[in-house]
Amino acid sequence: MDFQKKMEQYAELTVYVGLNVQKDQHVLINTTTDTIDFTRLVVKKAYEAGAKNVHVNYSDPVQTRTHYELAPDEAFTEYPEWSVLQRDEIIEKGGSFLWIDAEDPDLLTGIPAKRLSNSQKAAGKALARYRQAVGSDKIAWSIVAIPSEKWAAKVYPDLAPEQQIEALWEAIFKTVRIGGGDAVALWKEHIDFLEKRAAQLNDHRFVKLQYSAPGTDLTIELPDKHIWMSGASKTPQGNPFIANMPTEEVYTVPLKNGVNGFVRNTKPFVYQGNIIDGFTLTFENGKIVKAEAETGEELLNEMISSDEGAAYLGEVALVPHQSPISDSGLLFFNTLFDENASNHLAIGDSYPTCYEGARDLEREQLEELGLNTSIVHEDFMIGSAEMDIDGVTADGSKIPVFRKGNWAF
Repeated sequence: MDFQKKMEQYAELTVYVGLNVQKDQHVLINTTTDTIDFTRLVVKKAYEAGAKNVHVNYSDPVQTRTHYELAPDEAFTEYPEWSVLQRDEIIEKGGSFLWIDAEDPDLLTGIPAKRLSNSQKAAGKALARYRQAVGSDKIAWSIVAIPSEKWAAKVYPDLAPEQQIEALWEAIFKTVRIGGGDAVALWKEHIDFLEKRAAQLNDHRFVKLQYSAPGTDLTIELPDKHIWMSGASKTPQGNPFIANMPTEEVYTVPLKNGVNGFVRNTKPFVYQGNIIDGFTLTFENGKIVKAEAETGEELLNEMISSDEGAAYLGEVALVPHQSPISDSGLLFFNTLFDENASNHLAIGDSYPTCYEGARDLEREQLEELGLNTSIVHEDFMIGSAEMDIDGVTADGSKIPVFRKGNWAF
C-alpha cells in the first residue's frame, strides 16, 4: 500500500471509527499548521460521512512560542470567551471534537513554569462545561496524531532529516493498524479483545490493586461501583467512538483517598511543551505529599498545585509490556502513544463513566462518591517488564493481574 492510500485510510479511520461522524453533525477540529494536508483530507472525509459543518482551529507553533515568551504575565491568567462559546455551541448541537496532534515535545522548553501553570489553570476553569462533556462522553471526541519535523527529529535523532518524517509516519500507521489488511476490521477485533479484558476485571470486583516494581510500591483502592472500560466509548445516544487512536488500555477510576505508597515513572512525561522525567511521587491517603524529579521538578510541582484535585489520581490504566507500541522499542515523547506502551496513571480529573450511575452527576456529587475532580488530567507512564500487580478481593484474596509486565490471566 503506497503512502497516499495509507494516509487516506488513516483519515477514514479517524472519521468513521475514531469520531464516528453522524449525519448533519457539527465537527470541531483543533490542530496546528503542521497538519494542514492531513486535516484537509479529514475534513473531506467528514463531509462525505454526512457532517453538516466542519470547523477547524489552527494554531501555529512559532506563534504559540512567541506568545509564551513575550505576552504580559496577566495574559496567562485569562482565557478567551469566544473559545468557550465556540465549544459550548458544539456541545449544544450534539457535535463532536477532534484533536490532530503534531506537537513538538520541546516547544515550550525554558518558559517559566508559572506561566505554563497559570495558562493551564485559566483554561481549566473557563472550559469546565466542555471538560465535563468530554469526561462523561456526552459528546463524541477523539485524538489522533501525525508527524511534524521537530517531533520526528526527537523520535529519530540518528536518521537523516529527510528520513525522519517518513519513519515516524510508518510508525504511526503501524500503531493504528494501517497496512496490515482491512484497518476497520482489525480495529473491531482489537476493541473486542480489550472489551473481554475489561469484562474479566469487572468480574473480579477488586477492592484494591497492589503495584510492585523497582522504584514503585503502591496500593490503589477502587470504589465499590467502579467499572473497567476499554478505549471504546458511547455517547448517550448509543453512538460508539474511540477517544484515543491508538489505544491498548483498559482503565477505571481509583478511590480518591485510597492511594498509598510511592511510584516512579518509566517513560518521559511531556507536559505543556516540556519534558518531565526521572520522577517519584509519594502518596498518603490519596494525596501526593512529595514530588521529586530529575528533569522538570518545578513544573511537576506547579502542575500538582493547579487545584486541590491535581494532587490526587483520577485514572488507573493497564497496558501489557508486550504490546505493539512497546514492542516497537520507540519512545514517542508523546503521551498519546507512550501511554499505550505502558501501565499508567493519571493525575487529576476522573472519568464518571467508570463509576456505575455517575455519568450525569455534578462534580460535587462525584466527590461525595470518592471520585476525584480537577481542572487537569495528565497521564504518566509507570509500567515495565519488571512490574507485578495483584488484585485484592473483598475477602482479602490476592489474584495476580500482571507478572513481569504482562497479563497474568
